[in-house]
Amino acid sequence: MDELTGSPASPGTVSGPVARMSAPPSLPERWDGVDDAPTELARAVAALIAVSEDLKRRAAPLTGEARDILEVQSAMAADPAIEDGVRAAVEAGSPAAWALRDSFDAQIEKLAAIGGYLAERTTDLADLRDRAIASVLGLAPPGLPVSDKPYVLVSADLAPADTVTLDASLVLAIVTEKGGPTSHTAIVARALGIPAVVACAAAAGLADGDVVLVDGAAGTVVRDPDPAVVAEVERQAALAHEELARHSGPGSTKDGHPVKLLLNVGGAAVPSADAEGVGLFRTEFLFLDRTEAPSVDEQRSAYGKVFAEFGGRPVVIRTLDAGADKPVPFANDDSEPNPALGVRGYRIGARKPALLEAQLEAIALAARDHDAQVQVMAPMIATPAEAAEFARVARAQGISRVGVMIEIPAAAILAGAILAEVDFVSIGTNDLSQYTFAADRMLGELGPLLDPWQPALLHLVSGIAAAGTRAGKPVGICGEAASDPGLAPIFAGMGVTSLSMSAPAVPAVRAALRGHTLAECQALAAEALQRS
Repeated sequence: MDELTGSPASPGTVSGPVARMSAPPSLPERWDGVDDAPTELARAVAALIAVSEDLKRRAAPLTGEARDILEVQSAMAADPAIEDGVRAAVEAGSPAAWALRDSFDAQIEKLAAIGGYLAERTTDLADLRDRAIASVLGLAPPGLPVSDKPYVLVSADLAPADTVTLDASLVLAIVTEKGGPTSHTAIVARALGIPAVVACAAAAGLADGDVVLVDGAAGTVVRDPDPAVVAEVERQAALAHEELARHSGPGSTKDGHPVKLLLNVGGAAVPSADAEGVGLFRTEFLFLDRTEAPSVDEQRSAYGKVFAEFGGRPVVIRTLDAGADKPVPFANDDSEPNPALGVRGYRIGARKPALLEAQLEAIALAARDHDAQVQVMAPMIATPAEAAEFARVARAQGISRVGVMIEIPAAAILAGAILAEVDFVSIGTNDLSQYTFAADRMLGELGPLLDPWQPALLHLVSGIAAAGTRAGKPVGICGEAASDPGLAPIFAGMGVTSLSMSAPAVPAVRAALRGHTLAECQALAAEALQRS
């Protein structure tokens, strides 16, 4: 058996035949010239409009994060900078298809040079480029394979437009040559419960029809697996499914120590799941793809839909977390040389207090409309003074339970002082890992540094949890680490009081907690902290 390695992206083990993404359109290096520049420009612009409108149509029936991703893609296709580049290329003598290629490639080069989160957008732009070129040439756009039989999807990378429209009944697993554990591919795969391995460069050698065994938790892909191995994997999967089905209801350890199991949601509609509420309600979907901030009434209505769906269950809503990979024109500065370390999260509220106050007002009004158990938290808090100021502004709007995200090592070190200013904290392990290890979380080759089992990260989490225990205040986790069944008992043993994740991850985390007493969880935590 030939084993290929990559980065774990979504847990699960499955075997099946490979089906590769269709290839993007190719252009020859030379062309005959342009006889009618205005016509060529009109053809290119029409292609951009067609791609943007197609993405809007595909987004319309979707909900939550999937819809957000496609709407952002649609806005990127309509970016005036792309059209300006096309116009310049046509005026220089390029036909429509080549002008589109040159304009998009120029933008891709700019983002790649910036690095960090924005470099991840190069995949999005490359997909838009290929779709626009295909439109001009009258070709079918690149995309998912056409098949009526289940398959393992293999690709160099997956664009958001393809990722969010995957048919989970056909796609057994996803393997990409590029990408990282927090890419669109990974996020959507976890949300759909599809096993996935990313940053598997050797997957370039996989061909249509090859039979593979994908282990999304281990980050491995076995080509031509032994049938006996596949049979054992399937047997273990069936047993695991039966075990998960035995458990339901609130999260707790074997001896009844409570650990709340909550959902991460984004968008105006949320998945139905056996969970105790929402631990992270992302609000960016209302602010992206706009030239001005949504009104208080618009926000009030959107938040209210989620509050109503969860009834009496608690909802923790995060204020605008724009910046870095989620730039908002009316809030961010395009000139930042390193957006990941720039004005993002709470820092936008400090720069534009009216924006934050309007959002908090809308949250408070929506909470009263639905008599909801709403808590609010700010992202990217760095100091106790920032926590205190956010709490003051939120409470002035009538919000009684106020917390903050701990995603920066400085905040983790001073967790006790921060907890003195707020009612709870939630640990964002994705960014906390990135900033602790100085490792871009979008860069696949740095995946081992971003493994949530890294001792340094676990020590930070333990310190924050201990500070919460001393203060008698809740400490939750809403990063990807919260969905790891192996880590769930360890976090419980450290004193973490809630875990928030995508809906498909809840059953396995619940079962993992039910398999250990609190004393056993504490012993596991102590053992994990002793590793170096």
